[in-house]
Amino acid sequence: MKKRTTTAATKAASGAAKGAMKAALFLIASFACSVSISAPGGTQTWRCGSTYSDHACDGGKPVKVDDNRSDNDRRAADAGTRSASARADQLEHNRLSQEKAAYDRDRQAAQEARNAALADRRMALSEQMARAQESRAARDPRKPGMSFKGTAKDAGEGSAPKKKRKRKSSADSSAG
Repeated sequence: MKKRTTTAATKAASGAAKGAMKAALFLIASFACSVSISAPGGTQTWRCGSTYSDHACDGGKPVKVDDNRSDNDRRAADAGTRSASARADQLEHNRLSQEKAAYDRDRQAAQEARNAALADRRMALSEQMARAQESRAARDPRKPGMSFKGTAKDAGEGSAPKKKRKRKSSADSSAG
């Protein structure tokens, strides 16, 4: 039992230590923020080429950055910035949809062009094969076919089997 009590006490103590550590970190962070916000007005901003810095640099020029606007002006400017940002996001979304639609149309047109070119090639190949077959047939002598003896009339009659006629039954003839 003593071990369990010690373990529970240890856990409680470590939890309290973690809470105290979090509180200390929060206080340090808030102090650092308050120090940076309430920095003396003597800090200066320097323009170094196309960037700005709080440290002087070679060829850097000091820049006046005092904001003399009222709170209402500042809020109005912030609202304008937010609305411009929202409009920019909307325009970007529209542009991306248009680009996607154009890409899909181009891809489909390219696929149709490939299919048409493939069909043309197949047609040309089949025409070429037919011409080659015709030229071979024209070059080669005709092979002898079947020979018929007799006249054309005999060949026509002899080539098809004769149809058998049905006999009329006596019941059909007496009924009529």
